[in-house]
Amino acid sequence: MKFGQIITLVTAVIAPWNGASAADYFAGKTVEMLIGADVAGGYDIYARTVARHMPKYIPGTPTFIARNMPGAGSAIAGGHLFRVAAKDGTVIGALMPGAIMGRLLDERASTLFEPTKFNYIGTADSGTRVCVTYKTSATKTYEDALKQKTIMAASQAGGSTRDYVALHNHATGTKFEIISGYKGTSDIMLAMERGEVAGVCGLDWSSLKSQKPDWLRDGALNVLVQDGLDPEPELTKMGVPQVWAYIKDDLDRKAVELVVSQQLFGRSYAVPPETPKDVVTILRAGFAATMTDKDFLADADKVRITITASSGEKLQQVVERVHASSKEVIERARRIIEP
Repeated sequence: MKFGQIITLVTAVIAPWNGASAADYFAGKTVEMLIGADVAGGYDIYARTVARHMPKYIPGTPTFIARNMPGAGSAIAGGHLFRVAAKDGTVIGALMPGAIMGRLLDERASTLFEPTKFNYIGTADSGTRVCVTYKTSATKTYEDALKQKTIMAASQAGGSTRDYVALHNHATGTKFEIISGYKGTSDIMLAMERGEVAGVCGLDWSSLKSQKPDWLRDGALNVLVQDGLDPEPELTKMGVPQVWAYIKDDLDRKAVELVVSQQLFGRSYAVPPETPKDVVTILRAGFAATMTDKDFLADADKVRITITASSGEKLQQVVERVHASSKEVIERARRIIEP
């Protein structure tokens, strides 16, 4: 959709409100961008960039502020958004895909919140994830990882850095050894530099380019494999193989497809259940307009983040579809991401 068309859409969806009352609703208010990840990581960079530009597309031009609530792969932030946050459009959650998939893939997360009941505003990126090792590691390729032990850093259950290491071990036979407990990707990268660990899985390619462009420029990383439903052109050009080439079992393939499908909502934003429909509509339109704004895109390019946006309506459908997967595939997916 062209930029001008989205501006028309914004006007159309606000029309049911009286022009003044739509502006009055958000005028003078503060909208909190609740970020379910640590400061300076990829999710933080994306959310803060969105928060800098989205206010001008919300009637009344509210003030946006960012607040980090990391923990349990965004499940803590998700629980707060579901149970505690104001249901009036003044709190927007920036949630990791693992949090949205948590209820589906981890029974222990089932009491925190119900992902299908959130009102999704949109997603800024539908990314590909990678496994990488630092230049000092003896594991230079995915074939090396299939043959020898490689120590990989991870956060905690529910985080992609832990889940994806386990996924590769169970679905393809890699010999990754997981060291969990790191606070976030910034700490993991420091551990790689210090030689505490060899590498990490489950990193978004776009985040890696944003966080460590110098590592990629200087050849400090070995990119072992790409995890995505479709090949990522840049990675494919670099000769990085897809995970599908190493999965032999059909059920494993379906389970990995289920896990990887969460990347379709790689940078998702949502508001609590019971948020008024008119408010959800305004926020969705404002988000859509932001995604094509020239200043936003220039800012995104400056901080080296990729924008491949999808609408809130489409995101809502994807979340509902993956949560309707068969019991057999869900059970295998649950086992495949356990260490």
